[in-house]
Amino acid sequence: MSDVSRRGFIGSAAAAGLLAMNAAGDECFPFKNNVPDPLLAGKELPTFKFGLEKSTGRTMNGSFGKEATVEQLPISKGIAGVSMRLEPGVMRELHWHATAAEWAFVIEGRCRTTVVDPQGNSQTNDFDPGDIWYFPRGHGHVIQCLGKQPCHFILIFDNGYFSEFGTFSITDWLGHAPKELLAKNFGLPAATFDGFPQEEVYFARGPVPPDMPAPPLQGALKTPPETHRFRMLAQEPHSVYKGGREWRVGADRFPISQTMTGVLLELEPGGLRELHWHPTADEWQYILDGQVSVSMFGSHGRYRAETLDKGDVGYIPQGYGHSIENTGQKTARILIALNTGHYQAIDLSQWIAGNPKYLLAANFAKPESLFDKFPKGRVFIGPPSAPQQSERDIK
Repeated sequence: MSDVSRRGFIGSAAAAGLLAMNAAGDECFPFKNNVPDPLLAGKELPTFKFGLEKSTGRTMNGSFGKEATVEQLPISKGIAGVSMRLEPGVMRELHWHATAAEWAFVIEGRCRTTVVDPQGNSQTNDFDPGDIWYFPRGHGHVIQCLGKQPCHFILIFDNGYFSEFGTFSITDWLGHAPKELLAKNFGLPAATFDGFPQEEVYFARGPVPPDMPAPPLQGALKTPPETHRFRMLAQEPHSVYKGGREWRVGADRFPISQTMTGVLLELEPGGLRELHWHPTADEWQYILDGQVSVSMFGSHGRYRAETLDKGDVGYIPQGYGHSIENTGQKTARILIALNTGHYQAIDLSQWIAGNPKYLLAANFAKPESLFDKFPKGRVFIGPPSAPQQSERDIK
């Protein structure tokens, strides 16, 4: 299948997914569209794991882009992700995304972005490990590796049907537009465009960029009202627990990020991000380091657990119950993205604690005294080991 045909297939699949109807209950489909999803309506939950770093993707020498869309992970209809590595002197060429905003996290190395918005504002930013960026849908941008070491970052898009290999690239456009049209557009001789690439370059190679950003062709920068850069891991954690800690950045702290919230979750060995669900968003997970067990609950007695290792991706649809547990021997680091700018979650401990004892006793057919032993508030991240109690203690 050609690249164009493949992208067309993905688009057709999206339309089919939005139109599909079946007799499944409300619990079996994404709530944003209020349309049943056949993939989630079966007797068993589908896999929600994909080995992103084990995939091939698109490469140029040591530079690569590897993606996880609905084509690779069919459950991930709301979010797509890309692992990208750029060698020194390599850039991801000027391009834009017609159907998705881009949120990114830098893992290693340094990189520079330049983005232009519809008002003609231009911003250049340099990024270090732990920094994030956000480009609204349709904003033109470029990513360059800085310095003499490669850079590696994760790109996350608020549309699971978006393919990184279906972007609108500047060489692809200019290479297929008639020279006479380009000449008229820029007020230059047609011969100016002799020797321009005739096909998409995707990864362009040139000299290592200067240490300090150069001014744009237009002269002085027209700074946008909201920055595209946020130093996520340079901030104090959002919350700290015995079993781990969490950094969280949404639109409240990073105003331009209206459609995405990013989380960096660290779990100590045995630590547990407790059972919870997100009422308004899907959750996309990338394992930066360690090994975790992710569970998912989908109503009608359906429950599934997957083991995710470094470089793997996990995905939980909106509203589905889930948990993340560090089952390895070292600290696990998980990059999490939600396709909303405003984080919401309901944790199981919080839910239990929000109800009176008599109601809980009747619901579970247990004595009220049992629930005196339950947490009186949100656990969020559980400690490495649960307290040991005898059967007599919990009656």
